[in-house]
Amino acid sequence: MNADLAALIGARICHDLISPIGAIGNGVELLTMSAPAGASPELDLIAESVRNANARIRFFRIAYGAASKDHIIGRQEVISVLTATAQGGRFTYFWKIEADQSRQLVRIAFLLLQCLETAMPLGGEILVVKDGEQYVITGSGPRLVIDTVLWDSLTNPNVQFDHKAAQVQFALVPSVIADAGRELTISHDAHSITVRF
Repeated sequence: MNADLAALIGARICHDLISPIGAIGNGVELLTMSAPAGASPELDLIAESVRNANARIRFFRIAYGAASKDHIIGRQEVISVLTATAQGGRFTYFWKIEADQSRQLVRIAFLLLQCLETAMPLGGEILVVKDGEQYVITGSGPRLVIDTVLWDSLTNPNVQFDHKAAQVQFALVPSVIADAGRELTISHDAHSITVRF
């Protein structure tokens, strides 16, 4: 399956799920408003789950949806998605890029965020900055676990890797990097990993 078709499938799934999840969130809000004083823990749990699902779908829509270099995504939207995704999770994201950006390049950054997350099993902080025209993403945390072959598959087309569903971002990165005319470099030490494109 080529990257364009995968992006269209991702966009379709996200598009079809956003409305019903939003409707569930609205329903929970109405139930909370009509509930007696002191919201029930059950409603709180459902509301939190809806928020988490909505945040993940917004993230996936950018990471796996169709994106051309002509489409621009606002800085505030990116920060909103990352802030919502971080709620109650193990990761804190710092998007330190001031201007609006090409959706194509933000898509690559989001896919790489997911790659970094797999290397940080105890969570941590992920910082995104620009150095000239190059994006620099650094993840740091108390412990890194680097699957060398999996990471090598991002930059070496001769490396064969049988990706699992949880590693689909690794399968997509090489083609979206190539489509954007970029080159990916990776470096790491005991507590941090940095990718540049």
